[in-house]
Amino acid sequence: MNNIAVPSSSRFGQFPKSFSLRRKVPWWYKILDPRSEFVTRWNHIFLISCLIALFIDPLFFFIPIISGPACMNIDLSFGIFVTLLRTVADLLFIFHVVLKFRTAFVARNTRVFGRGELVMDAREIALRYLKSTFLIDVAACLPLPQVVIWFVIPAIKSPTANHMNHTVSLIVLIQYFPRFFLIFPLNNQIVKNTGAIAKTPWTGAAYNLLLCTLASHVIGATWYLWALERQYDCWRNECLKEANLKFWPCRTDFLDCASLNWPDRQHWLNATNAIRRCDANNDSDHQQFGIFADAFTNDVASARFLEKYFYCLWWGLKNLSSYGQSLMTTTISGENIFSIIISIMGLIFFSHLIGNVQTYLQSSTVRLEEWRVKRRDTEEWMRHRQLPPDLQERVRRFVQYKWLATRGVDEETILQSLPLDLRRQIRRHLCLALVRRVPFFAQMDDQLLDAICERLVSSLHTKDTYMIREGDPVSEMLFIIRGKVESSTTDGGRSGFFNSITLGPGDFCGEELLTWALIPSSPNLPSSTRTVKTITELEAFALRAEDLKFVASQFKRLHSKQLQHAFRYYSHQWRTWGASFIEAAWRRFKRRKLAMELAKQESYYYTNFMEQSGDYSGSEYEDVGMGDHPDIGNSNNVQNLGVTVLASKFAANTKKGASHKVIDPDDLKMPKMFKPKEPDFSS
Repeated sequence: MNNIAVPSSSRFGQFPKSFSLRRKVPWWYKILDPRSEFVTRWNHIFLISCLIALFIDPLFFFIPIISGPACMNIDLSFGIFVTLLRTVADLLFIFHVVLKFRTAFVARNTRVFGRGELVMDAREIALRYLKSTFLIDVAACLPLPQVVIWFVIPAIKSPTANHMNHTVSLIVLIQYFPRFFLIFPLNNQIVKNTGAIAKTPWTGAAYNLLLCTLASHVIGATWYLWALERQYDCWRNECLKEANLKFWPCRTDFLDCASLNWPDRQHWLNATNAIRRCDANNDSDHQQFGIFADAFTNDVASARFLEKYFYCLWWGLKNLSSYGQSLMTTTISGENIFSIIISIMGLIFFSHLIGNVQTYLQSSTVRLEEWRVKRRDTEEWMRHRQLPPDLQERVRRFVQYKWLATRGVDEETILQSLPLDLRRQIRRHLCLALVRRVPFFAQMDDQLLDAICERLVSSLHTKDTYMIREGDPVSEMLFIIRGKVESSTTDGGRSGFFNSITLGPGDFCGEELLTWALIPSSPNLPSSTRTVKTITELEAFALRAEDLKFVASQFKRLHSKQLQHAFRYYSHQWRTWGASFIEAAWRRFKRRKLAMELAKQESYYYTNFMEQSGDYSGSEYEDVGMGDHPDIGNSNNVQNLGVTVLASKFAANTKKGASHKVIDPDDLKMPKMFKPKEPDFSS
């Protein structure tokens, strides 16, 4: 138990509410998993830091400048700025060294199966790190240029710009190699943990182009440094020739800009030939500068930093891309070696790195190329089979629409390669919101919806496509997501009958399959009662017959009365039957009402006629004289009997007329439409 509660009556007093026997380990004592998210993210950050550090170090080569005639100086403000950047980079290197002492490693003997077992012992981790790359990491993080610039050179009594230039350049070059080699194990670690350096093709292409730019930056900075060295050597050689002159001899101190205002230097500058003989613009002295002549003919050495830097970067990129073919070298060995290195580096970078850039860019269009090949094969097949032009056009429209909808990605293959739980969660994320838009599915619980979502497959259809025809077996239910379809029926081909409706997003078709799925002993697929044709391009989810049968057999919730009523309410087949039933009942009611009104009018007419006929007969008999005739009583009885017979015939005719169907000529005869077969929910 972690928490222990002690009563307040105890003599030891009351413990805090959050008292725990476990000791909380500080974060600096924790052992990190090399495959954790923190270590992976830090590796990416440190890789970027290494690239920035490799970019910063060559900036030290731009500290020496030419700021006067035959003198070299130090750009102190720029040097302070570069050393500050270098200090920040060194702090990141030091943090990386500390982090590696607390990062676990995979034991070599456990890599037989799986990812291996981690060694979490701090002592073993430290011993392994000390025996492997500790010395290289320490050599990379030492702040040597800062120490030289801030402490060593100011302590020298008479420092010169050339002396500082040589010292700093040597230290930077020596320390540049361990910093450069740190990238390779870091690169391998990132690939091992994440699978790739770049997650997207464009990121990978940018990474490789950055490496090419970094190489051009290093080559350009080195070229600038050696150009100043060549200029200084020329001045020094001329100065040594003039060192034994009787008037105004030359001293090497004159080549430093600190002596720019010395009187002796002013006299020597007026009398010396060093400036003229070391001028790269002279045709006679141009050859002695070799590949470094452009630094002086274009005034690069005395330009501002940004102009100087971009020219040097362009010089390095130009000669790397051309493999150094335009370089005009002298017979000096160092210059020729530098040119050879440029050629080899250009060959390596533009064969390997540019090849990687092309691979990354091609990977972004590989699906497009596959689609083009498939479309070309489809065109050749249609021409070979001599399909009609209308069929060819429909095939082209479907291939084009499928590419626009899926971009060539087979979703089912990707989902089938994933574990069941992950596949279920993805299906729920993709389909649940769309399935709930179907009103029939909105009545179901989450468990039943998950089972349905897991078995839904995407279905794409182009315009004017017959998805199913009346009388064909129904193999799937379709739930419309986007687009419209026309659902029509002729009630089995009955003449004079046609019903058509338009289905849109949220509707479904193929509901005959649900009736079939709820009947356990139904071997054959049901026949479709409607013809479904797409009006626009359609995106839908399809639920196959075997999947619906499985869901119906596994989940009794599908047999409930609530879903039965929801199915009848939202089914367009049931709606059509209901509308036809109501229309037929209304027509029968109208016929009965018309017959009753006609019979009532006929009865009123004959009643008036008989009354008028009775009055006429009585007056006629009075004129004859009823009292004088002997058979007066008998004749009155006969007349009453005739009236009775006539009235009975009228009543019979009226009843017979009411029993006959009275059809309005303006109305059309509505053929009987049978009620759809109801599912046996009791099974």
